[in-house]
Amino acid sequence: MVTPLESLLKYDDPILLKKSSKGRTLKVSSEQSIDSTVPVPPPPKPKSDSPDPRTEEVLNTIFPSREWKEGNDVWVQLVSRAPWTRSDVVELGALLDSRLKARQARETGICPVRRELYSQCFDELIRLVTITSVESGLLLSRVKDEIQMTLSAYQKLHEDGVNFGMRKAVQAELLGREDMGKKISDMEAEIHKLTKEFNMVEAECDAIKQSETEKRQVQEEKFAGEIQFLRRTNQQLKTLLEMVAPSMKQQQT
Repeated sequence: MVTPLESLLKYDDPILLKKSSKGRTLKVSSEQSIDSTVPVPPPPKPKSDSPDPRTEEVLNTIFPSREWKEGNDVWVQLVSRAPWTRSDVVELGALLDSRLKARQARETGICPVRRELYSQCFDELIRLVTITSVESGLLLSRVKDEIQMTLSAYQKLHEDGVNFGMRKAVQAELLGREDMGKKISDMEAEIHKLTKEFNMVEAECDAIKQSETEKRQVQEEKFAGEIQFLRRTNQQLKTLLEMVAPSMKQQQT
């Protein structure tokens, strides 16, 4: 049989809901026979140990019954009406500690497991108090509902804050991307401009180099012609001097 998850809140034994051949819904306890061919009368209503007749009604209101299916059978489980003793409370504390340890609940900070187990423990305390005093149980139930609403409000506020922060982060990232895109565009335009200026200056430099090279070649050709002329003149003078020198020697003698 598939049963609901274990809870610190105590429940009575499961009861099987079964349809007879005439379509009437009958309740059969888990210890009785479940032969579908024989109609089973409902079990006698248990007598409440509480002097207040509203206890059962209030418990059903605060803690609705649990129902689940197994095949074609429908099972129902009501919250326990059994009176409590001091040992029950001590056992509840020990069971809470063992469940916290077994499920590895965190001791500090936000922990859904710890919150769930303490909520179940609070429900069991409400059940115990309601059996003794209906008014006290109802008041504790109101306190729990108020705490749950406060926690839900804080949780919603936290989620809204996280979502707001994420939206702002995304917006900042988008704005940053836009600014970065604009900076990149401006820098690309500046690079294009500087590249164009560089090409122009480089072309001017090439033109100046070409012009100076041509000028140097012209000067070199000019100087080469002058040097050649001077060399010929020097050779002629040398030849003339060699021709004149002997005659001058004769005149001196």
